[in-house]
This record gives sequence, C-alpha cells and structure tokens, in this order.
Amino acid sequence: MNRNVGEIDRAVRIGAGAVAGLVSLAILADRIAAPDVLALLAGIAAVVLLATGYLSTCGLYAVLGVDTR
Repeated sequence: MNRNVGEIDRAVRIGAGAVAGLVSLAILADRIAAPDVLALLAGIAAVVLLATGYLSTCGLYAVLGVDTR
C-alpha cells in the first residue's frame, strides 16, 4: 500500500492515538467513570490511529482517493 498520510496528519494521528490509549487505560483503572465498553472502543481507536500514523498509510484514504502526503 502506498503512503498517503502526510507529516501533519501523521503527528495528529499519533497524538490522538496516545490520548485515546491513555483514556482507555484510565477507564480500566477506574480513574475515569465510564462504561468498560468505552475503554474497549478507545483502545481500538488508539491502535488504529497509532498504526496508521506510524505506517503513514490509511486504508480509508486509499478507498476515497485522499492523499495528504
């Protein structure tokens, strides 16, 4: 798959992924009062954002023909 995520987009994805991961961990540690399913969703979002940011490739961008690189 070709790289289609630019540097600014990449930095935003990595930052947002880190925040989502921390929120997920905080929910699991009972630091934030929220349902456990929200921790799961935040964890999945974190993994997707961090992976697409690290790899500079987004499958949805490829399907839609978007290229921020």
